[in-house]
Amino acid sequence: MKWFTFTAILLAAIFGLSAQSSLDIFTLEGRYGIPRAYDSLLDNKANETGIMSGLTAPVPFSEKTILYNNITYFHWNVTNGETLPAELANPINLHGFILRTGLYQKFSRGRGIQVFFSPRLMSDLQYIGNNSFQLGGLVMYEKEYSDDLKLSYGLLYNQEQFGPYLVPLLNINWNISSYWSISGLMPIYAKIKYQKNENFSAGFSHFGLLTTYHLGKNEYRDDYIERMSIDLSLFARQKIVNNFYIEGRIGHTFSRRYTQYDGNDKVDFAIPLVFFGDNRVAKNVEFKNGIIASLRIVYNIPIPSSN
Repeated sequence: MKWFTFTAILLAAIFGLSAQSSLDIFTLEGRYGIPRAYDSLLDNKANETGIMSGLTAPVPFSEKTILYNNITYFHWNVTNGETLPAELANPINLHGFILRTGLYQKFSRGRGIQVFFSPRLMSDLQYIGNNSFQLGGLVMYEKEYSDDLKLSYGLLYNQEQFGPYLVPLLNINWNISSYWSISGLMPIYAKIKYQKNENFSAGFSHFGLLTTYHLGKNEYRDDYIERMSIDLSLFARQKIVNNFYIEGRIGHTFSRRYTQYDGNDKVDFAIPLVFFGDNRVAKNVEFKNGIIASLRIVYNIPIPSSN
């Protein structure tokens, strides 16, 4: 139990969570999108479903140094009942495994640095080759401005199927009051949360992620699919037993797409929402944004005060 408590404190440090009281260790989520029509003459509607799971496993070296390990799995599936040309992926069935591993080092005066290596396996799992793997990493510098506010600044890099992708990052953990807080790694995810008590919370959630997946079926081998969706949702979380919680979300997608490109279609580089040297030609058609709902089970550990 002492090791568990010690690990919880170190996890609080690595994520800059001194302004929060707990941390999600394991998450399993199912997602469903209301069927939506295509932006074309296709008669049927697209049905999107998804699964996400994540596990964090830290290895503490000291109170100021920790080896951080996290694995996240995504599965996206889009069906429509249409008969499309063989060179188009249909149904769309994508899998993503993202590992983050690296060191967190705490310094004096509320400062710290995080350096993570982040390889990925992103594929339809029809054929796994060199193009199925992507290399990336991130660097974050953190500073504690007060007991209730800690910010981290950094940069994420990933070698996507289309080329280099750079994402400026801002990690925020801010206790506005005893009930309200803002947290997240923007622009990827963020939460505005109302914490009624230790068992129930609710609020607003943002999740926006661009990922690319290598395709391996013979008819379109070495093509790739670029998936993008910005999800804005309301959420509510309730404790069910011990450290397990159930969380429901309902919201709407923006800029959602599953675009198939030839494997040789590249860009010079990209940042969120901006692509430089982009002359790519999409092979498929997109379906419209719509309502999404998700349900997740979370294993969450309390973070003891280090004061």
